Amino acid sequence: MTDADLTTTEANAKLAEEARGPGRRLHGAIAHKLGTAILSGKYAPGDILSGEVAFAEELQVSRSAYREAIQVLTAKGLVASRPKAGTRVLPRDRWNLLDPEVLGWAFAGEPDIEFVRSLFELRAIVEPAAARLAALRRDKADLKTMKDALTAMRRHTLTTEAGRAADRDFHKSILQATRNDALLTLSASIGAAVNWTTQFKQRARALPRNPIPDHVKVYDAIAAGDANAAAEAMNVLVDLALEDTRSSMED
Repeated sequence: MTDADLTTTEANAKLAEEARGPGRRLHGAIAHKLGTAILSGKYAPGDILSGEVAFAEELQVSRSAYREAIQVLTAKGLVASRPKAGTRVLPRDRWNLLDPEVLGWAFAGEPDIEFVRSLFELRAIVEPAAARLAALRRDKADLKTMKDALTAMRRHTLTTEAGRAADRDFHKSILQATRNDALLTLSASIGAAVNWTTQFKQRARALPRNPIPDHVKVYDAIAAGDANAAAEAMNVLVDLALEDTRSSMED
């Protein structure tokens, strides 16, 4: 057995062990493994995945768990299964890249810089406009939610999961304050993008600067009802976050 074979065997054994761990659903672990492989480019569009029998034997899991995992990937647009043709990876333009779980798979490995840039371009389009609307439509409850999120971000810092959760809450609260149902449908995706890019920036070193003051400027403008200032402050926040992320990828 080669070193590569040993590494693969050990990885598969670890997956099977983790999948059976407390609170871990087996088909979810398999979906994570395959989804990460697809997003990382290990499986390219057009590739045929291993059959359920071979995969089940390789990981020593049930065929039903593999089929459930494939259903998860199918629902997210990553693969399509046909009788006798097998399970084929679909073209990238079919993938639901804004699905929070798919975003997690993308950042489980080394994300493509173009994909990271596209996420920030989306945020640069959506979030400044949302901040502008929030400044015009927010109420006292919205402001309290934002302020509480800022307090938690300061207390826990963005190096912790609690701090990053507060960061997600802050961005979500701005979308909620727009009173725009269409924008609200993006809250989970925007929150996931914020979370994963923040974690990614810290994978090799500490954050190059403290981003919380930039969030405070957004809050202050929204609280003041200054739509233009809110949009500009959010635009700066997103641009600086992209700069930090690009710097992290170049390290």
